[in-house]
Amino acid sequence: MSSTAMSTEKRITGTSERRELIIQRLRQQGSVQVNDLSTDFGVSTVTIRNDLAFLEKQGIAVRAYGGALICDSNVPGNEPSVEDKSSLNTAIKRRIAAEAAQLIKAGNRIILDSGTTTFEIARMLRQHTDVIVMTNGMNVANALLEAEGVELLMTGGHLRRQSQSFYGDQAEQSLQNYHFDMLFLGVDAIDLERGISTHNEDEARLNRRMSEVAEKIVVVTDSSKFNRSSLHKIIDMQRVDMIIVDEGIPAESLEGLRKSGIDVILVSLTD
Repeated sequence: MSSTAMSTEKRITGTSERRELIIQRLRQQGSVQVNDLSTDFGVSTVTIRNDLAFLEKQGIAVRAYGGALICDSNVPGNEPSVEDKSSLNTAIKRRIAAEAAQLIKAGNRIILDSGTTTFEIARMLRQHTDVIVMTNGMNVANALLEAEGVELLMTGGHLRRQSQSFYGDQAEQSLQNYHFDMLFLGVDAIDLERGISTHNEDEARLNRRMSEVAEKIVVVTDSSKFNRSSLHKIIDMQRVDMIIVDEGIPAESLEGLRKSGIDVILVSLTD
């Protein structure tokens, strides 16, 4: 952003005007960062987080660790790309992925859901051997091309280009004759009462089918997804065996998960 534009934004004092400009930036870029907005508008990070919380309630944005993404159900033509989603919290996702990769042993048959965290898991399987991976993620499959010890299966189906994921009847039917040891599931929203959900109906339906053919369900997510719910439910929390999440998870959520008997692996927010 130019210095002129930044100085113009810092002169803005009205909440409504600032939020309108945040919406404009979301539509232009697909994602925003809290620290960048705080600097550009000359307000505190707390104020920006309140703005993003308001926009999320309006169905305009979806909060993520360190920022927010444009809600693709609100602006279908401006769905954030995989690169947009990945750039918000790459370090956290890699720490989560490292923990997930340690769970995968020789002889395992696993499903890696599409997404940026599961992409990081795939990158860490290059030294693994005798592992079978099914995925609906094109980016995940590409990451496994160099993993010579991994046998790769694809669901096929219709391609959502922005998310680089396959969906539809073909994808769902491709799973029916298999049984897997583990499913690594990335999610949009987690609520202890309402379960795991996503804003995309086709994605939710395929994720439910994945859950039905996996012995163990491992959710991989950052802490910003907690205490939120999206329109399309995937599964109840009772179906989840393990969650790998950063230590920013709300204390009440962590306590609730452990009381429910769900194994929780916490990763550090710092090096």
